[in-house]
Amino acid sequence: MIFTETKLRGAFLIELEKHADERGFFARTFCQEAFEAHGLNSRVVQCNVSFNRRKGTLRGMHFQIAPFAEAKLVRCTSGSIHDVIIDLRPVSPTFKQHFAVELSAGNRKMLYIPEEFAHGFQTLKDDTEVFYQMSQSYSAEHARGVRWNDPAFGIDWPAGVRTIIERDQNYPNFLS
Repeated sequence: MIFTETKLRGAFLIELEKHADERGFFARTFCQEAFEAHGLNSRVVQCNVSFNRRKGTLRGMHFQIAPFAEAKLVRCTSGSIHDVIIDLRPVSPTFKQHFAVELSAGNRKMLYIPEEFAHGFQTLKDDTEVFYQMSQSYSAEHARGVRWNDPAFGIDWPAGVRTIIERDQNYPNFLS
């Protein structure tokens, strides 16, 4: 795996290191030792999949608070997404900044998202599936979110939002 730190400290774009032959290729998508060597949380307690029927579906911006703060490893296994993270760590030099990247079945890139980051995505194709590895179990009591279009973050979404649930649409303005 090839780890490239994003502009947000602790968040990494991860690319496959392919070993190819006449059959195709083989590559690791997770290695505890490699994650720990980069100072990343390697704990995986839950895996999730998100299937999205329509292009323009927006999910996010979600996170969990302590003691259920979670790191995530996200990969798009079918279709493509515009994946966005926001640094919500008040002591971070990149507090309230965001990073966006296209993850797709074709590019096979993954995004490592540290604890205390909000995460969301918009589908760029119909029938898009996203696979998550989580360092913490889901806790509805600790689940939080920030609004996808809050001016505090200035996120530029690439496509018109066609599908979004009421909860994600109505998070309050972020107050630091």
